[in-house]
Amino acid sequence: MKNNSLHANTASIATHLEPFMPRLNTPATIDAAPAATHASLTAVEKQLGGVPNLFRVVANSPAALTGYLQLSAASAQGGLDAATRERIALAVAELNGCGYCLAAHAFLGRKLAKLDDAEITANRSGASTDPKADAAVRFAAAVVRQRGRVGNDQVQAVLSAGYSDAQVLDILLAVALNTFTNYVNEVAQTELDFPAVQPLQLAA
Repeated sequence: MKNNSLHANTASIATHLEPFMPRLNTPATIDAAPAATHASLTAVEKQLGGVPNLFRVVANSPAALTGYLQLSAASAQGGLDAATRERIALAVAELNGCGYCLAAHAFLGRKLAKLDDAEITANRSGASTDPKADAAVRFAAAVVRQRGRVGNDQVQAVLSAGYSDAQVLDILLAVALNTFTNYVNEVAQTELDFPAVQPLQLAA
């Protein structure tokens, strides 16, 4: 497979990053991945203009890739808009200390969700400059920090901000989805193919 537009756009990686060694296979091409994943990876390539390394690593397991893509699709069909999902992804990545997801969602947040630098900085700190989104991001961050053991006041705060019971579950779905990718990348030490982002804080 020739270099794709996504990789071409994200080829400039900071040279100060510490050396790393990927610990799981990253298929170099779609054809090098398991045959059962080819259709899904081709669809990703068509949608994003390339196949990020996260998808290549997850493709080692056709079941894991299918589950991840189906969960992603379900999240996209839920009650949270794309910008709020990206905000949550940034907060969760920062808290879990996932450099790959932090870089990916900073890039996607700007390019796809049209988040500005001030908003991305707020999201990475577990907040938002948008009053309603702020409640969702703060709740998501609390779920990560407290391992789901949030208090009545924290649940009431997100409900009072205008989120329904269904949307609270959509926030939890976004947390779970991003926690999965955070853990995949940390276990695999996935090679970074997005512009590097310096973490703001230590992992939760």
